[in-house]
Amino acid sequence: MNKHFTFTIKSLCLDEHYQPSDNTRITTNFANLARGEHRQQNLRNALNMIDNSFNALAHWDNPKGERYSVELEIISVDIDIEGSGKAFPSIEVLKTNIVDHVTDERIEGIVGNNFSSYVRDYDFSVLLFDHNKNQATFSVPDNFGDLHGKLFKYFVNSNTYKQHFNKPPVICLSVSDNKTYQRTDNQHPVLGFEYQPNESSLTEQYFKKMGLQVRYFMPPQSVAPLAFYFFGDLLNDYSNLELISTISTMETFQKIYRPEIYNANAVAGNCYQPNLQNQDHSLTQIVYDREERSKLAIKQGKFAEECFIKPYQNVLEQWSASFAL
Repeated sequence: MNKHFTFTIKSLCLDEHYQPSDNTRITTNFANLARGEHRQQNLRNALNMIDNSFNALAHWDNPKGERYSVELEIISVDIDIEGSGKAFPSIEVLKTNIVDHVTDERIEGIVGNNFSSYVRDYDFSVLLFDHNKNQATFSVPDNFGDLHGKLFKYFVNSNTYKQHFNKPPVICLSVSDNKTYQRTDNQHPVLGFEYQPNESSLTEQYFKKMGLQVRYFMPPQSVAPLAFYFFGDLLNDYSNLELISTISTMETFQKIYRPEIYNANAVAGNCYQPNLQNQDHSLTQIVYDREERSKLAIKQGKFAEECFIKPYQNVLEQWSASFAL
């Protein structure tokens, strides 16, 4: 049955002229920036923040803080279930590329970073919501995230992925505001101090079904830890510059979308609980609508249900039942 599943990868430059395609989830970080009357200034400011952050972290042999810039590619992955040529937008991630202006070298960065998925919207905004709407206590449906996790693992292990990318993906997310994080003595020169959460979260369990482990680090010059989801060995499989490209890109997005945590005026201590009600933070010069994003997630989940889950339900269930790596 696997022979029916084919992936197509498209790449688009994320620069100040970027305009989201019709298939892009409009709640995705970069797409959300590229909307409205301030779209070009938003993009320009965000890209400038990424470059400044990168140079601050890659400070060796970089006296003026101008040695590097980061180029971003939006990687869109479509899946064709039946080999009919009719494809559904499966996931979207970002790929970083590093330009060294001293050597004129272009260094490949990390793929992943931001993670966008219509099927994840369906799972969290439709399936999970419907399961709990008449329940007295919150619970998770049986096999929650199984299909999404298997599709992701199937893609990462596919020839299509391996032809395009040299290393497995790393996805970088915000910490959860309902958990407490304890700083450890483990310190990496680029990733910074490692933090340990007090408990597992639904997001962690969901990404675990995608084959990803998680570790939490607070990079130098950051004020809160970031969640890094990865395959293999995060600290040894990637170079310092590769890791810096992910940190600078994703912390910039978090400063824009979660300023209460990532643009806070106080640095996370040894025992840290993120707080989205924190008033002691700075705002970036970038405009976006957080309330609109939550409403759109439901709309996008319904789209996945109508155009992917329901039409291919039997095929997907049979494939998922027999799936093994």
